[in-house]
Amino acid sequence: MTNRAMQEATFLILTALAGGSRHGYGIITDVEQISSGRVRLRAGTLYAALDRLRLDGLVSVDREEIVDNRLRRYYRLTPEGSRQLAAEAARVRSHATTALARLGLAPGAAP
Repeated sequence: MTNRAMQEATFLILTALAGGSRHGYGIITDVEQISSGRVRLRAGTLYAALDRLRLDGLVSVDREEIVDNRLRRYYRLTPEGSRQLAAEAARVRSHATTALARLGLAPGAAP
């Protein structure tokens, strides 16, 4: 992954996995919760992102199980995924702090 800003869906997927190993539907529901319902990932979008994140070394398959005759694959954040998520969170926080200061608002204050 390059040093450019992380896409929001990627940031939210990694954030969901920072809470622990999850399967696809668990990631989808966690992303929706984290974003207060604003981001709703479709299964195809999620699995394409997970494939890309696996290739980038940010997530890995934790385990697999069969549930109702269907494969359920669990994903986890890798150490590199944790590092990049932390870096992106710090970048976003820094920009938000600057924006709030220029608006004359304290961090956490409602506009």
